[in-house]
Amino acid sequence: MRDRLREPHPSRLPPDHPRRREIIAAHDRALAADEAGYLDPQTGLFVLTAAFLTRRGTCCGRGCRHCPYADDDA
Repeated sequence: MRDRLREPHPSRLPPDHPRRREIIAAHDRALAADEAGYLDPQTGLFVLTAAFLTRRGTCCGRGCRHCPYADDDA
């Protein structure tokens, strides 16, 4: 089972994504700083962290990259 706070569901960030390491590093820095999110290294868009999304309590259904509620069987 994946660590929902550190490892995005493969349907949200595929293991072969060309900038995966950079994205995970940006997410990890935001988690360590207890920030709500980070700027995506590829698009420049603001991406919410798994910790922020966990505090929300439920999935919003918008396909967030770090959604901790994404189904592991999907």
